[in-house]
Order: sequence, then structure tokens, then C-alpha cells
Amino acid sequence: MTGETRPAFGLFLYFGLIFLLGMYFTFAAVQGEYGLFRRAVVQSDNVQLRHQLAELEERIVVMENRTRRLSDDYLDLDLLDQQARDVLGLVRGDEFVLR
Repeated sequence: MTGETRPAFGLFLYFGLIFLLGMYFTFAAVQGEYGLFRRAVVQSDNVQLRHQLAELEERIVVMENRTRRLSDDYLDLDLLDQQARDVLGLVRGDEFVLR
């Protein structure tokens, strides 16, 4: 026999399996459900939803202000007149309406 040794197949299989597992976990960390790309999408959605929340909170403040101004405790006659004209279509007797 000669002194040639062949590479151990088990060692090659072991390192191949370790490499494949590493590639799988790397792919999952980047592309997976909780990966980096998904995180970027979630952060983008978060920014958009916070902007939408700020707009809705601003609308709530405006609505609360109008509601308070039309309440019995604090009646704004100008706002009441405007709402009667817009919603009910009321006009005074000395006014002309052009359509």
C-alpha cells in the first residue's frame, strides 16, 4: 500500500452541513418573516400610521371644538348660523340665493 490517504467523507459532510445551516439562517435573517426587509416595511408602515394618527387626532380636536361651540353652555351664533345655512339650507327673508 502506498501512503495516500483520502479525505474523510464525514468531515466534508460535517462542514457542508454547517455551511448549509449557516446559509439558511442568514437567508432567514434577511428575507424571513422577522428579517431585515420585513423590519424596514414595518418601520415604514409605522411612520405612515403615526402620521395618520396625528391627522385623526387633529380632526378630533376640531370636532370637539365645534361640538363645544354648539353646546348649550357656550353657543357661538355665527357657527350656528353657518350650520343652519349649510345643513338645513336656511336663508333670511332679505337674502337672494343664486344657484
